[in-house]
This record gives sequence, structure tokens and C-alpha cells, in this order.
Amino acid sequence: MLFFCCNTRSFVLFFRSVLDFDFEKLCSISLSHINVYACLICGKYFQGRGQKSHAYIHSVQFTHHVFLNLHTLKFYCLPDNYEIIDSSLEDITYVLKPTFTKPHISGLDKQGKLYRAYDGTTYLPGIVGLNNIKANDYANVVLQALSNVPPLRNYFLEEENYRGIRRPPGDIMFLLVQRFGELMRKLWNPRNFKAHVSPHEMLQAVVLCSKKNFQITKQGDAVDFLSWFLNALHGALGGTKKKSSILAKVFQGSMRIFSKKLPHPDLPPEEKEALLLKEEYQEKMSESTFLYLTLDLPTAPLYKDEKEQLIIPQVPLFNILGKFNGNTEKEYKTYKENFLKKFQLTKLPPYLIFCIKRFTKNNFFIEKNPTIVNFPITNVDLREYLTEEAQATEKFTTYDLVANVVHDGKPTEGSYRIHVLHHGTGKWYELQDLQVIDILPQMITLSEAYIQIWKRQDKEDGAESHKGA
Repeated sequence: MLFFCCNTRSFVLFFRSVLDFDFEKLCSISLSHINVYACLICGKYFQGRGQKSHAYIHSVQFTHHVFLNLHTLKFYCLPDNYEIIDSSLEDITYVLKPTFTKPHISGLDKQGKLYRAYDGTTYLPGIVGLNNIKANDYANVVLQALSNVPPLRNYFLEEENYRGIRRPPGDIMFLLVQRFGELMRKLWNPRNFKAHVSPHEMLQAVVLCSKKNFQITKQGDAVDFLSWFLNALHGALGGTKKKSSILAKVFQGSMRIFSKKLPHPDLPPEEKEALLLKEEYQEKMSESTFLYLTLDLPTAPLYKDEKEQLIIPQVPLFNILGKFNGNTEKEYKTYKENFLKKFQLTKLPPYLIFCIKRFTKNNFFIEKNPTIVNFPITNVDLREYLTEEAQATEKFTTYDLVANVVHDGKPTEGSYRIHVLHHGTGKWYELQDLQVIDILPQMITLSEAYIQIWKRQDKEDGAESHKGA
């Protein structure tokens, strides 16, 4: 596109292909966040527009004349320093700050229209690759999974939903909320210049708010990140144990925990029997909420087949869900004490997250369990894992899979990918960094699933089921 700056009598040529608003809004020279402008010719960021400012000097040195204020979204011609008002520039401000109306949001899951990015590639909003800056695929898959949970997505697509939440002075955690909302709007933007998004600003907020427990440059654990991120977002949105948030409304269920203290195994039998009669060693029941359920895999066998290759074991999903039937006991060891615990669900959330425990860590190494979990894509009924009281009150207990995070390779050197269901088309897609491909649903069950998100069939959902399944 050509622009004519009247005072300078010069044509200014700028290309949308050089514009990338995914990175931190810092002046490339002063590294300041204040009053930053993007040069629409080269895409670089500069501070100010006064005569001694970096943007002004850049415009004179390189004859780059059109700049966009990244905060006010106004365009200026430099060095003449006047505002440019032109409706043909609206697509640029929309990419910088996408907005969504309620009718637009309500229609997102009702159609599967492909959109063409400025670079010519076609894409489905929401099914968009995330750039792996160095070693952040563990975070990418979690962000992609959460961005395809409709009620959570819809909440963050409208900034008004959380703009008024008050936080204590100096609290940095709300930055997570702001950056997650911005990322969500970019992922679902139907007018992107390119068919992928860089999560750079989101991940910088993660590094800062997690006090560097999660890094861009060092591979992390997707379940650890998911656990921290859900709880951090819940807190940043004003949620507590008693006060709800959108995270609690979407993902929070509850369970009963039956716990019984065990005598030390080295004690003589008589002492054990005497201790078991004491109040301290009687079974106690407590109620607890959860944002996800951890499923334990059986120990992988070490035997090999006739070709001397390790056999990869398989286990049905319902076997490992048995942990929550109220009868299965499991021993838990702490530094000083041992306990026997049983679990039973009392409330099921609209969206249920399973974390399949694949990694065992000790002081020397991390070991991965390669067991394949066999699961259906749709119609998983969890009624039998509820208490009798809950079975009488919970109307809907059947779930369909909507996201499946996979870990491939060795524990410390592996990589992550994700399968997501596009609700508008009923088709499944596999995303790994920038790569997006469609995938048959039956292929999903052959992977080493690590995190899964299941959607409860409410009202008419069950009749629709998933076309791709």
C-alpha cells in the first residue's frame, strides 16, 4: 500500500508482512515500554515522536515515515508529526488488538470457515500453531488445550469480563490474566497476517510470575505447568478456596478422601496391632476440591518379546479410573509417615482434566512409563465413581474428549504435541509447534497421552456427539 505524506512530498511504502505484534512492546534502542511506536516500513519499535526521539531520528535516517502508537492505536507521519486517518489501516490495528462481539463469540463453534492470512496461508481460528521459541513446547500445548475450552475461551475473548478485577498494589500476577486474554484473542483472530502466533509475551509473564520456575529456554513438565497455571490464574482472577472464578466454574470438581495412618513397617506385629486400635490410626474422611485428577499407571513390565524388544503395555482408561471408586486403596509415603488412601468423587465439573502420571522422579534420574492408555473418544460415563448421594443428584455424567496432550521420547529430551477437537467441524487436528495437520480420531488413542480434557455432555450435547469420532 502507498501513502502520501503531504508535507514531506514523499510516498511511503509499507508492507504488512514485516509487522509482528507478538513480541514485547519495547523500544529497540532504549528498551523502554513507554510511548512506543511501530515503524510500518521495517516493523521495528521505537520510543516517542518528538524531535529528539528514537522514532523521529529513525524516520529521518531511513526515510521511514509511517508509525503506529502501540498504546493509542493512532498512526502518525514522521518527521512531519501529524496524525494519519485512513480506514484502510484498520486491519493493522485489529491484528494488534483484536476485539470480539458477543454474536461473533456465540458463533465460533457453529461453523468451520477457513480464513486466509495476509501471507496467503489458510487457517482455522483456534487451530493455530504456536512458535517454539527454544524449549517452550511444554507450555504451548497447555495454552492450546485451554484455548479450545469454549467457556474459558469466551470469558477471555471479552476483556470486559476481567478488566474491573481489583488486585493489591504491586501485584504482578494479574499480568498472567492480561497476557492470556491477549493470546486467546490472537489465536481466535479471523484476520491474522500469518497463520501462527508467537506466545512470547505470554511466556515472559509466566517466567516473571513463576519466579523463573518455568522458562522459555529450558524444557519443563506440562503437568507441573498446568497445575501452576490453573491455580495462578484462579488466584489472579480473585478466586480463593471459598470464592469462585471462571477456572473453578469450568474445571472444579470435588471428592471424598478416606485416609488411614499406617504403623511403621519395621515395628513388631504386637506394637502394630496396638497402634491400630488408637484413634490416630482410625480411618478419617475429608472433602476436597480439585481442578484436575491424577491417574496412576500400573508399573510397566520389563520382559521382552521373542525379538528381544520391550513390549509396550496397554491399560484401559476405566482400569486407572478405578482409583476413584471408593474401594481401591493406595499407599502414600511421606518423609515420616505412611497412609492408606481411598478416593470417591462427589461432584463432576463441566470440563474434566485427567493428568496421566507417566514420570517417576527420584534423586538420581527421571523414569518414564510408556504404557498406552486405551480410551474411547466419546461417551465415557463416570457415574460409577460418584458417591451414592452424588449419583442421585448429578444428572449428566458422560464425557467426550476435546483435547489430548502427548509426550514423545525420553523423559528429559522429549517433545510435546496436542490433539484438539474443532467444535465447528467435528474434526480433530494435531498441533506441534507451528505444524498443524488433521488427524483421524482412531490415531489419537495410539499415543502416549499425558493430559486430557473431557467435556461433559449437557442437555442436547450427547445427541450431537462428535462428527469426527
